Amino acid sequence: MASAYVRSRSAGENGRPSATLDRLALVESVRHYAEVAALVDELTIEIVERRRKTAVVRRRGWLVHRTLLLTDVLALGLAFLLATAVGDAGVAADGLAGLAVPLALLPLWILMAKLYGLYEFDERRTDHSTAGDLPAIFHLVTVGAWLSAVGVWLTGLGDVTFAELATFWLVVLALLPMGRALARTLFRRRFAYLQNTVIVGADDTGQLIARKFLHHSEYGINLVGFVDGERRTLHEELERVPVLGGTELLPAIVRLFDVERVVISFSGDATEETLRLIRTLVDLDVRIDIVPRLYEVVGSRISIHTVEGLPLLGLPSPHLSPSSRCVKRLFDLAFSTVGLIVLLPLLVAIAVAVKLDSPGPIFFRQVRMGSGGRTFRIVKFRTMTADAETRKADLAHLNKHCHNGGDPRMFKIVRDPRVTRCGGFLRRYCLDELPQLINVVLGDMSLVGPRPERPPFVKQFKERIPQYMLRHKVKSGLTGWAQVNGLRGDTSLERRIEYDLYYIQNWSLALDLKIMILTLYRAWQHRHLG
Repeated sequence: MASAYVRSRSAGENGRPSATLDRLALVESVRHYAEVAALVDELTIEIVERRRKTAVVRRRGWLVHRTLLLTDVLALGLAFLLATAVGDAGVAADGLAGLAVPLALLPLWILMAKLYGLYEFDERRTDHSTAGDLPAIFHLVTVGAWLSAVGVWLTGLGDVTFAELATFWLVVLALLPMGRALARTLFRRRFAYLQNTVIVGADDTGQLIARKFLHHSEYGINLVGFVDGERRTLHEELERVPVLGGTELLPAIVRLFDVERVVISFSGDATEETLRLIRTLVDLDVRIDIVPRLYEVVGSRISIHTVEGLPLLGLPSPHLSPSSRCVKRLFDLAFSTVGLIVLLPLLVAIAVAVKLDSPGPIFFRQVRMGSGGRTFRIVKFRTMTADAETRKADLAHLNKHCHNGGDPRMFKIVRDPRVTRCGGFLRRYCLDELPQLINVVLGDMSLVGPRPERPPFVKQFKERIPQYMLRHKVKSGLTGWAQVNGLRGDTSLERRIEYDLYYIQNWSLALDLKIMILTLYRAWQHRHLG
């Protein structure tokens, strides 16, 4: 069986590794097969067996490039047809001849998409999604549409009308993301999408990365195991993830299990040894991810500059620039105003239901702390009985935070008897949060941002967590990056702060749109994000 795994590997998409190192890795993989192969799980074995059955190893890159290319060609082709149908004379001539110019332009469009990196991100980044493509797609379609129109006009091959150009632009902007989203849904179910991954370093950071991989199956990461020369105690979630051996076995492990991605965490090896290991991996045709030493403060929008060849990482400011705040405010005002108008019938229906379900006011108001430490009164639909606050003392013994060393100032009751029948439904679908659109219009809140907290808890939390007040550099939001990642309610406050700071440092309109879409998706899954 060992021979099935150590058969010579095809270069695949990324070229052939160094012959000498490949030969050495092959020899080492044969030598250590018995001791390592018994440690890995059945999924790893199945992935390797499937790949060895084909003449060309079909990895993630092979699958992603071809699938996205096909959907892009179909989207562009359909857009060309619709745009031509809108015009009176077509692009060049009537009939099939009118399709000659659009067909000739297709390779140029694909080349431009390649230059924009639209076929590379899925293989490079584990967390890439269609939302991440949107800025590049918008720029590509806008620039490409005008260049195509000007090119056709200058060469005299046709006369593109504004109606044709506008139709093409709108259709491509709609079809490209839709096609790519569908393609990703399909190819992420394929075995070829899975990347065999090894983490170098089983310390706390390495184990944190492993748990994140295990929690997000959409990343397409099959965790083969850790490589670490020191004995480590693994987190209970990682009991089934093996430690395959020391770093000296890594080339053999890469060769033996067709590893595509290696994550370098903090191991006990000296810096010189780590550098030697990385240089070896470069020659073994694997993708290398390196965890920076100060990863807690490094976001995705870091800038890299050099001083006499020495690379330096520039961290983004933990607050939005005046122009960004202005753009975000316009975005909030536009969407919240439209949202209130569109949802007005639903809001009226909910208000009537709340009033009929139990006596008391329709809305619940509470003081919360927003940006800059300023307080405001948040508005929600009432989901509890009118005497909920007075009954609090009688129900204190049910407070889950009073047990196991919790903080009794936090109050949470599982299946709280004060929640009304209508309130339970509203909470289940997050509908109780809708009146906060009024807070957004008034400027107290934003559509997306860290969730607002009550002032007494803010005072308590800022004493426990040094960076807590940084989340008040932006306006509080109806939903946030932490909430759509499942961090809500009783989850770790430190983790929520980590996600809030990530949002602030990496803010963009595209990220806001992504969070809003994910919020609707989570609500549809009946998850309360408040």
